[in-house]
Formats: sequence, structure tokens, C-alpha cells
Amino acid sequence: MLNRSKGPAVWGPRAQIDRTLYKHHMQKAIFNYPNLEVRAASVFDLVFNHDELGPSSSLASPRWGKVAGVKLDSGDVISCSSVVICTGTFLSGEIHIGLETHPAGRLNDPASPPAGLSASLKQAQFKLGRLKTGTPPRLDGKTIDFSAMEAQEGDVNPEPFSYLSEGVANVDRQLRCYKTHTTPQTHRIVRDNLHQSIHIRETVKGPRYCPSIEAKVIRFPQRDGHVVWLEPEGYDSDVIYPNGISCHLPPDIQLQMLRSIPGLEKAEMTKCGYGVEYDCVDARELMPTLETKRIGGLYLAGQINGTTGYEEAAAQGVLAGINAGLGALSKPPLIVTRADGFVGVMVDDLVTKGAEEPYRMFTSRSEYRLTIRADNADLRLTGKGKEAGVISDERWSVFESVRGELEKSKEIMESVALSPHGWAKMGVTVQQDGIKRSAYDLLRLPGMTSERLLELVPTLYQVSRRSLNRAVIEGQYRSHLRRQADDLRTFMADETLSLPIDLDYDTIPNMSEEVRQRLRRVRPVSIGAAKRMEGMTPASLVMLLRYADRARMAEAVI
Repeated sequence: MLNRSKGPAVWGPRAQIDRTLYKHHMQKAIFNYPNLEVRAASVFDLVFNHDELGPSSSLASPRWGKVAGVKLDSGDVISCSSVVICTGTFLSGEIHIGLETHPAGRLNDPASPPAGLSASLKQAQFKLGRLKTGTPPRLDGKTIDFSAMEAQEGDVNPEPFSYLSEGVANVDRQLRCYKTHTTPQTHRIVRDNLHQSIHIRETVKGPRYCPSIEAKVIRFPQRDGHVVWLEPEGYDSDVIYPNGISCHLPPDIQLQMLRSIPGLEKAEMTKCGYGVEYDCVDARELMPTLETKRIGGLYLAGQINGTTGYEEAAAQGVLAGINAGLGALSKPPLIVTRADGFVGVMVDDLVTKGAEEPYRMFTSRSEYRLTIRADNADLRLTGKGKEAGVISDERWSVFESVRGELEKSKEIMESVALSPHGWAKMGVTVQQDGIKRSAYDLLRLPGMTSERLLELVPTLYQVSRRSLNRAVIEGQYRSHLRRQADDLRTFMADETLSLPIDLDYDTIPNMSEEVRQRLRRVRPVSIGAAKRMEGMTPASLVMLLRYADRARMAEAVI
């Protein structure tokens, strides 16, 4: 659990998974999924229908076409009405190693052909950009001196990600990570060879929050060292991933650099590091469902939307996949707002502001992070998933049971109410004001824990420790949550004032041409989304509000 020393609002569950085991279990889940047919093939392009654009085919509409199928490189066509594109770094991807470049999305894997999907997106007039990322060299663990490094153990009692799981597999077989650092010599080697890397050019933006070692040396010349985490790739592998030194220099220079790091003096590379430059779509071309505004039935997820990171891509994939399925069935979409979860924060940031550099999700990006904590994700989102038809009966049954336990925990704590004198007899110091307080009220006291509550209220043993811990967190944040609830009500009021996707902004008076251009590009779906746009002025917002009010009144009359 990341940030365990801080408050629960910024806790972040994290796991490092054995690559072989992950592949095995994910393939098992995919190949045994009901009604899912899996085909192994390379997609060359999409097939479009320009005759049936649907309800948004007015002159003001940005629609260019509608998805009709997927064309494979074999020439076969799979007919469909919804497609999710998750191209990662493969869309016109280009590998950089030193001064050498070649088309690829990953080392030894070809990029998408320029005549296929990339050309179609350009033909549809999507605004495309270029971003870049990189990866560190992989190391042979047998050549590393781990005794010169600081060992990093996993959690003693790791918590599973899912509330369907009672425990974590292989908890007794956790592998250590190790911490080392770069040195002034490392930085000198990098600095002396910057001219040998094409990847560091500033015309293409790279990730700000996980920069390459070249970028670190340039941005932080005053630093003598940067942390490097050595992470094992699995039980049956000697390969080590050195997190923190993404590198694109020539292989011989990379090896020199590695051997200047404590513990890596004799290290050997199994694969050199490299950079990747790739195409992405301006995410302002998307709706909150992750469907594109230009092509009906086309959904985008992951790095093609300007994000970086596994979790960011996975979250988009889930949302885009759900909405692609719902769209194919002509059912209402699943919308996750900023108030619902971090997925909603990320999507809202992307579709209203775009990504000038690879986007990463942080708790600090949310104004409602006390409400959308990791520990209450099921309470916030399972109901929405149930409405969308993506929650299994097993999961819903477990959810209802857990929700019942949480309510029972709170009821038990609220049923035990004592005077300050009564609590003092039990060793709890509260203000001597004569006011009765429940055990639930005691959660506001510093240092009140689940263990102490069990001593004070033994009937709490009737609920699981996991549910009790969650109830304690909710109680500790109670006063803050009340204040945040007011903010949430204001937010939702703006979100319910919808704007049509094909709105002709030229018909709205007293609005500057600059604002009109921004609105035409983003096409916000609500007043709330328009508020969060860059460049939106108060005067223009008033005009939009008047339009939304008139539209709502017209609907009421109808």
C-alpha cells in the first residue's frame, strides 16, 4: 500500500505481479469468458459507413462517419458497430536507440502501417499529436551485487485489490526489491553523451513524472543522485527491471552508465533501454464515454488519448469497453464523473483540456479525494456497474453483504453512547462538557483505532475486521465529508445542465470567436465541463447558461 504513513484518502494499492503468472491467469479469464470469441490477428484498418451518421448528422455536427467493421491485414473484414482502439505506442511508432531510429511500437514488434489506421484517422481530420516515452535496460540478476543495496520488503499483511478476495496468493513467497542510486559519475557519463541521443529533442513531449535519466540530468543539474529501484520480473526469471533509469543512449554508453551505479559494477544487460515516439489523438475529440465525436462507434483508450501508465490505460479500457458494448446494444452509456471516481477525474481532464504531455493520474488532481478513496470504490461504483449490466451476481451478492456489514458496524458504534464521565471510566479522554458521545463519535479523536474500539465495544467482533477498518475510516472523515457533500451538490447541479454535442455555437450571441473555437474543439456535454475548459470566460459561461436554461424549459414544455 503506497502512502500508508499518510491519510487513507491518498492510500494507493500497488502490486508487482509475476509476468508468467499474470499472463496465465489473464489468458485463462479471457479464453473462458462467456460469449467472447478471441481471434489472433493484426488489424490493418477500420471500415466506415458515411451514409448513416445517426442523430448527430446536422450541419453543426462534427461527425465524419460511423464504424462498420475492422479490416485485418489478411484482408478479412469483421463487421461490427463498435470498436475500441488501444494502440499503445504502436500508432506510427518509432524506436530510438542512440541516434538510430526504426518503425516499431515496441522492440522487435512492428508499428502500425502508415497506410492503414493512421491514415484513416488523419483522413477523418482528427487532430493528431506526437508523444514519447521510454523504458530502461533489463538486467541479468545473476550479475548484480545486491549486498551493496538497501532491501525493500513487501507488506507483511498485504491487502487484495478486490473485495471478492479474502487474501493474497503467494503471500509467503514475496520477492524483495532493492534500492540503489545514481552517482555523479553516472550523471557525467550521461551528460557527456547527450549528443548521441535523438530522443531528448524537446519538439516532442515526454513524461514529466517518470522522466528518462537523460531528462533528469538536464532538469536537475544540482542533484548528485537519483533513486533506482531494482524490481524482479518473476519467480522463474533472473531479469531485473531498474525502475528510474529509462534510457535511450547507445547500448555501450548505457552499460557504462549502469556500471557507475552501486551494486551494478559488473551488471550485464539482457536488453538495452530505448525510447518510443508515437501518434496520439487530441482527447478533446472524445466524449466522456471515450467515444469519438467524429466517428460514431469508435472508442479510444490508453496512450492514444495522451496518457501514460498501466493503470491509466487499464481504467480507460474498462470504461471504453463497457460503453462500446452498451452502444452496440443501443443502451444508455456509463458516465463516470469527477465526483464518482478517479477514472472520471482522468477522463474529464482529458476531454476538456487534452494532454500536452503524457498524462498521469494523481490523487492531487481530484478536488473530491476525501470522497473517492480507494477503500470505498465498491460503494461508489458497484451500483453504477449494476445499472450498466457489467456486475456479476456473485459480485453483487458480496457487495450487498459487505454494505450490510458496514451499516451494522456504524449502528453498533452509534448504539453505545456514554457521558464524558462514562468514557473516562473506560480510559477515553473527551471534553468534560456533559454531552453524551457515541463510540462512532470517538473516531474523531486522534489515535482511535479498530483495536481500541473492539476493546471499548466488544459487540463489534460480530463484523469482519476488514469491514470494521473501513467503517473506522469513514467515521474519521465524517466531518470533512459533510463539507465536501456541499461541493458535490454544486458540482452535480452544473453536470445536469447538458449541452448537445452538435450545438451550433455560432447561434449563441455575445461570445468571442476565441471561445467559440475552443467550444467547437472540445464540444463540452455539460455546463460543468464547459466551466473547466481552458479559456472559458465568465461572460461566455453566462451565455451558455442562458442557452441551457432555455433548452431545459423547452424540454419541460414538450
